[in-house]
Amino acid sequence: MPRRAKKIPDSEQFRKILKDKGIKVTPQRVAVHEAMLALGHAGADEVLDYIQDRLGEVCISQASVYNVLSKMADLGIYNRVCSSDNKLFFDVNTGRHVHLFDTRNGEFKDIADDGLCALVENYLKGKSFRGYKLDRYEVQLICHPSRKRKKQA
Repeated sequence: MPRRAKKIPDSEQFRKILKDKGIKVTPQRVAVHEAMLALGHAGADEVLDYIQDRLGEVCISQASVYNVLSKMADLGIYNRVCSSDNKLFFDVNTGRHVHLFDTRNGEFKDIADDGLCALVENYLKGKSFRGYKLDRYEVQLICHPSRKRKKQA
């Protein structure tokens, strides 16, 4: 069950992963992955906006973006993460980490907290849940900024 830090696949590694799994490498899939590399955590809307704003030469629908994200999550390339306001996000970081969910800005931040992860893993070690096998765990801390952000120029 412990998930050690995993290297997030760059575009070339992503292409190789798809080929190794017998999945066609398309400009749409690559564009979604490039958007996810830039965004880290995102829903289909944010990925589509990123592609349209920065990768305009790639034509893709919102439904296709969602389907690509879901397929990549099914393959273990991304994780699905649900925010405290029940919005589905995808996360390129599938390694061991903690999420801070900023309720004001609707954003996730990754926090590397080995101590907290070890505490959770030790607690769960040897635990059984009748009729279920634990695949993974998530730690999500719900928060808001303690001070206003500085405006960026």
